[in-house]
Amino acid sequence: MALLSKPLTQKLGDYSTGNAAESLADPAMLQATRMRRRQLSRMTKAYDRPTAKARLPEAEYAISRKVDGEFTCLFYQDGEVITLNPGGTLRAGAAFHKEAAQLLTNAGVKSAMLGGELHVKRADVQRERVHDVVRIARAPDSQADIDCLCFAVFNIYDLDGDDLSMNYADAIEKAQQLFGDGSTIFPVETHTGDRTKALELFDVYVNEQGAEGIVLRSDNAGVFKIKPRHSIDLAVLGYSEGVDDRAGMLHSMLIGIARDNHHAHIVGRVGGGFSDDDRVALLEQLRKLDVESDYAEVNSDRVAYRMIKPGLVAEISCLDVISTTSHGSPIDRMVVEWSQDNNAWKGIRRLPLCSIISPQFVQLREDKTFSEADTGADQLSDIVNIPTSEHGKIDALNLPESTILKRSVATKTLKGNTMVRKLLLWQTNKQTAARDYPAYVLHLTDFSPNRKEPLNHEICVSDSEEQIHELFADWKKQYYKRGWKEQ
Repeated sequence: MALLSKPLTQKLGDYSTGNAAESLADPAMLQATRMRRRQLSRMTKAYDRPTAKARLPEAEYAISRKVDGEFTCLFYQDGEVITLNPGGTLRAGAAFHKEAAQLLTNAGVKSAMLGGELHVKRADVQRERVHDVVRIARAPDSQADIDCLCFAVFNIYDLDGDDLSMNYADAIEKAQQLFGDGSTIFPVETHTGDRTKALELFDVYVNEQGAEGIVLRSDNAGVFKIKPRHSIDLAVLGYSEGVDDRAGMLHSMLIGIARDNHHAHIVGRVGGGFSDDDRVALLEQLRKLDVESDYAEVNSDRVAYRMIKPGLVAEISCLDVISTTSHGSPIDRMVVEWSQDNNAWKGIRRLPLCSIISPQFVQLREDKTFSEADTGADQLSDIVNIPTSEHGKIDALNLPESTILKRSVATKTLKGNTMVRKLLLWQTNKQTAARDYPAYVLHLTDFSPNRKEPLNHEICVSDSEEQIHELFADWKKQYYKRGWKEQ
């Protein structure tokens, strides 16, 4: 069976790309890719070096240099090779695709699904960066760009019906047999050893060679990644107070980046790294900066954050920054706008940003300000690729206005009181700019002074214009009968 139901779009030479929804022959392949990504995320514990030294179990590990690339699955079927990421992007025709097909064919393999890191390998740089993968794989400038794309195999999910993924020693041995002589597809560089050996290799790969980190796999102890912590300066946007015996103490800070002098993009929250004395002193300091906001978030105790006047900057350390979900979708965060005149924040819209993993408060930075230069997105994009689009530009933050398509009002008099029902249908004009919005909304307002609750509402949404107009007509028949008169 062919892997593709229709050809991909040619980019340059033989290299082509496409979307799984349009070109993938078997949708189960995308489901399997996403499942493997989620499985890997759930299984992997992330440590920095000091934590690993204290908490890493004593075991025999397969220790690999962590490749800074894009999680991708490679599929092979009777001489045909494609790669697929959790976001549904298909790729084929690069040098590593061709080499994989040749090596697997020579080995007599009929079908395979491999897990690996798609990355860019250049002789003139010390380490690969995922940013390069995104740029080159999406829009290569030359054949030389395409030839730099490489695939580092780290697991075998299927090999002619055999799943080796939970027996990692066998999987990496088989990958070495199949791809050990490859130049653009090859197994991840792997050594065996105990915890001491792992920490020694961390010092070599990360501290000396500048690698992103190391990955440890043990069939008994589990999967671990060890990475250096990142230091980021972020704007303090709000705070929440502890509850019960922690009342009067800071619970956590709401933190974000400055997109410009009037817009902040919320990154997340930080609740670790504070001493009890810090929590008392910081809560007192933050309370003096309270301002109004029409947007609210809540902490893990379901307590709402109080927003503060922009100005404070906190240095945060974190273990990792991720910009996509396990399905490959962007991680959207709220953009808020500061009004100096109203002394208040206003929620604008959600845009792609990131999540920070294991954040810890370090200190307040009195030498930093709420500004793009001091607390901007560059700090994050230096670590991870942040998805961008035309809709992510500052001049496009305010969403298009909705268009009223239909309006209808009916009344009915009962016991001397007038009841009102109003139908309103509008087109949001926002569905292409923000995933939070449907294309069409139908709303019913039902007012009856004779009821205990006089005012009721009902709402229905759709992305189909034909369907929403049919619903409008159905609602008129349903709600405008037995004495109701349309005005």
